[in-house]
Amino acid sequence: MPIPEDVTGEEIDKDVKQELQSLPKTLAEDVAKNLVMVARLIDEDPEAAYAYSKVALRLASRVAAVREAGGFAAYANQKYSEALAEFRAARRMTGGVELWPVMADCERGLGRPEKALDMAGAAEVHKLDKAGQVEMRLVAAGARRDMDQLDAAIVTLQSPELASHSIQPWTARLRYAYADALLAAGRNGEAREWFAKAVEADRDSSTDASDRLAELDGVEFVDALVEDDEDAIDTVNTLDEVDEVDHVDDDEVDAIEDGDDVDDVDDDSDDVDGVDEADDVKADDVKVDKDVDDKD
Repeated sequence: MPIPEDVTGEEIDKDVKQELQSLPKTLAEDVAKNLVMVARLIDEDPEAAYAYSKVALRLASRVAAVREAGGFAAYANQKYSEALAEFRAARRMTGGVELWPVMADCERGLGRPEKALDMAGAAEVHKLDKAGQVEMRLVAAGARRDMDQLDAAIVTLQSPELASHSIQPWTARLRYAYADALLAAGRNGEAREWFAKAVEADRDSSTDASDRLAELDGVEFVDALVEDDEDAIDTVNTLDEVDEVDHVDDDEVDAIEDGDDVDDVDDDSDDVDGVDEADDVKADDVKVDKDVDDKD
């Protein structure tokens, strides 16, 4: 896989860089560059990120950070079985619990929500930091919804973190999940309130809470560029039709110059008059509307 010239490998986290010190220098640099590409592309081009992760895994599969990166790249491509295997390998190498929530979510992706719920009640959860515990709560609520247990999902999300007025990195996603569960349960009024709260907390637009809120309020957004393109196409089609009529007029003129029968020309001129009238109607019909109406 090609590596852009601006990627040096120095961009990686210092802890990952320390892990790579166990490798020969040149190899470590190559692995680092591929890990940088994984991080750079995982959101905008997951397939490319996955390809770079496979290169890194081929070069250094015994490095925990590489296995973790491979897991996240596979997860982004919904390759949940492969992702779970990589996360398990990384956890065996480090002994940490940070990957526990995403491992549980892989179980959901594999159609095993009951297993995800078992993991949500495991001792490992108590070893997670606050962000990890919130993430585990989100996964557990999702598992409840997978099992059509909407009320249980709503209760699962109710927590001190949800009620807190403090804005944390997880706040927008937690409020959004709660609003979405309320909406699925038919509690539209409460859902609107929590989508609005999610918008307040979503400073980096990590959710589409604003769009969901607008939808509940009956606001419709129109893509001005698409509308303009459609109008332009209509205009071009109409102009083409006008050109065809012009060609008919030219043929009639040629016929007169060639000395065609006057009566024939008169008859044809009646037809031309009808076309001219049609042109007038078409010209009146040509309009270009540009209405621009103004998503967590």
